[in-house]
Amino acid sequence: MSETNAPEAQDFLGELDFKLPAGFELIAADPKLGPQILSALARIEERLAEAIAQTDHLADVASRHLLLAGGKRVRPLLTLLAAAVDGEINDDVIEAAVIVELTHLATLYHDDVMDDAPKRRGVDTAQMIWGNSVAILTGDLIFSRASLLVSALGTRPMRIQAQTFERLVLGQLYETTGPREGQNILDHYIAVLEGKTGSLIAASGEYGSLLSGASEEVIQKVAAYGELVGVAFQLADDVIDVTSEGAKSGKTQGTDLREGVPTLPTILLDRMVAEGDESAIAVRAKLDADLSSDEALAEAVAALGSHEVIDRAWQITYDWVDKAIEAIADLPESTAKAALISFAHAVVHREG
Repeated sequence: MSETNAPEAQDFLGELDFKLPAGFELIAADPKLGPQILSALARIEERLAEAIAQTDHLADVASRHLLLAGGKRVRPLLTLLAAAVDGEINDDVIEAAVIVELTHLATLYHDDVMDDAPKRRGVDTAQMIWGNSVAILTGDLIFSRASLLVSALGTRPMRIQAQTFERLVLGQLYETTGPREGQNILDHYIAVLEGKTGSLIAASGEYGSLLSGASEEVIQKVAAYGELVGVAFQLADDVIDVTSEGAKSGKTQGTDLREGVPTLPTILLDRMVAEGDESAIAVRAKLDADLSSDEALAEAVAALGSHEVIDRAWQITYDWVDKAIEAIADLPESTAKAALISFAHAVVHREG
């Protein structure tokens, strides 16, 4: 890449007024891939607005609520990069990117009901505005729209969507019902993350590489990367939830603690409690207290976030990042591959 060509991509980035998520910044410096990716992202935004529209006023307003609140568009971006690894970004790839973002958006409506979360992306959640029933049905509407779009892409994309939807639901079911008798709690937790988060990011990679015409070997490696980095992303998210300021992430900090949902930090903390660690026992006492007040929740978050268990949680997260990078290590060198690796690293170096 010559220095004279790089500013052209940077100018294009500025014209679109789109800030690339952490880990993807090097895309803008590529004079060929940069404009392709940013142009595709602009088209994806247009298609999202079109695809989510409903003729009924309430359905339309509720469906657009979280879309208009923003979002990093990580899954669409990963779909585009997966296509660029061993193929070209085409109309089908862009449509697949729209599909994965719609699917992700639908899960957020349902998750917020399950978690009784008051905030998402810095705004009131749909269930806080319209109630649980409308929020759930809105999520269902968005799921159905994603299914309609994928039906035009062929049999294998339809199978990917169906399998991903099944895994999303199973992941939520596992989280809701808890571990089976005798099941290792950490293994159960990872299974939840693989279903709820890893499955859709894996689908992003599989869609992009498949629809760009990549070889089956590349498709499988990029899908594996997506699964692994997806789990790493959620592991990091759960650690960040108790170590960063909620205002930076746009989410209510400590929601999982209040709801008693196991996360990597609390699972590791309980291991330390079982070993008789006094500092862990003291933190667990704060987590087991009544966390209905914001003050009590903030105190619990601070106690957990400052405990040494956080270092252990980060180390496990780093291991998953390393496995994700290893999954695509044999792919030919390219800006797209470098961006995927950079994103994997950025997963553990972000604020929300």
